Amino acid sequence: MKFRQRKAEEPEINLIPFIDVLLVILIFLMLSTTYSKFTELQITLPTADADAAKDRPREIIVAVSADGRYMINRQVVEGRTVELLTAALGQAAQGQPDTMVIVSADASAAHQSVVNVMDAARRAGLARLTFAAQGKSEN
Repeated sequence: MKFRQRKAEEPEINLIPFIDVLLVILIFLMLSTTYSKFTELQITLPTADADAAKDRPREIIVAVSADGRYMINRQVVEGRTVELLTAALGQAAQGQPDTMVIVSADASAAHQSVVNVMDAARRAGLARLTFAAQGKSEN
C-alpha cells in the first residue's frame, strides 16, 4: 500500500467572522454612547412664588390656547387679528382704563399670540397687564 503524503497546509485566518464581531461591537458602542451637546441653550425658566391672587373687581382674563385662539372672560373671540382683540378688550373693559388685563397663555403658545394680546391691550387703552403663571410644586 502506498500512502500519499499530504503537504503541510499553511494555517489561514478567516477574517469574515472577525469583521462581523467588530461591526456588532461598533454598532453597540454607537448606540450606547452619549454625546454632549454644545449647541443647546441652557436656561432656567422662572417660577411664580407670589401670594394668592387678590379679588380684583375690574379684571379681564385673556386666555391664549396653544394653537393661537383667544378667549376673553370665557367668551371665544372669533378671529385672530389684533383689531378683533382690541374691539373685544374695549368692550370687556366698558370704558374703564384702570382695568387689569390678565394674560393666561398656554406654555406652548406662540410668542406672536401673546404679543398680539399685549398690542391689543395697548390699543384699547388698558395699561395694566399681568401674566398668569403656575405656582411652585411641592416635591
